[in-house]
Amino acid sequence: MHRAEPFENIIDGPALLRLRSCKVLGAVAMSLRICHPHEAGNFVGRALLLALLLALSTAAIAQDSTPLDDLPKAPVKRTGPPALVEYKGRRIAQTMHYLGAEWLTRDNREQEERCSLMLTSLGIKQGMTICDMGCGNGFYTLKLAKMVGPEGHLYAVDIQPEMLKFLNERADAAEISNLSPILGTFTDPRLPKGKLDLVLMVDVYHEFSHPEQMLAAIRNSLSEKGLAVLVEFRSEDPKVPIKAEHKMSKEQILKELPANGFKLVKEFDGLPWQHMMFFGRDNSWKAPTAPAAE
Repeated sequence: MHRAEPFENIIDGPALLRLRSCKVLGAVAMSLRICHPHEAGNFVGRALLLALLLALSTAAIAQDSTPLDDLPKAPVKRTGPPALVEYKGRRIAQTMHYLGAEWLTRDNREQEERCSLMLTSLGIKQGMTICDMGCGNGFYTLKLAKMVGPEGHLYAVDIQPEMLKFLNERADAAEISNLSPILGTFTDPRLPKGKLDLVLMVDVYHEFSHPEQMLAAIRNSLSEKGLAVLVEFRSEDPKVPIKAEHKMSKEQILKELPANGFKLVKEFDGLPWQHMMFFGRDNSWKAPTAPAAE
């Protein structure tokens, strides 16, 4: 997954107020999340819009402002292999910044995405061990933890410690005890091997900056009958109001997952905006061998 672009790089300190104090930030943060370096002009324009909206809201929320130095910092620079820009003909999207986390728990998300229908379609049973990959602030995590029950367990992985902090706060308030937050890396989600019944990736796989390493780790984490479930916005449908780099087609998904040791088991096409595809381990698959050193 890519390093998230920090708002601090483009907005003056006095304009930055705490995200939770200003509901208007969610929608604007969504537009900011996908800017690449070659789109700097558009990014600055959106940043100026954000600054204007924040300035207009300052009078109403001045008592709840946060000094710039007290704001959480952007993710640290990655180590390890360089991030990919493209994979199998697909442009890799940048990671949504934690300052936009409130967008994940927006009031109309259920209406837009039918989240409850997606959850019931997973087939989760009490006692399962599952993972919410790219959990963010825990919109799905808390629901999943309740679905597996006290005998089950949930691993919640994110690469931004700030997201895990938000998750822990929400989990503590909900008295969730069967949860293990994990700070993953760009190449390793740090999951136990061969233990997981299900790994759920909702609108996150397309942001993996090292898809082959991540898919290998996810595959290794699955039990013999475990499933990896991809939920991705449909790029085939122009009516889905999401930027192109944050959408995937079935054709593209089927270029990538089977090439990394997965086989399509089933699909659910009942969601309004998203594909939902279930993949198991393909035991006939052979990992490509590295070329011999000369």
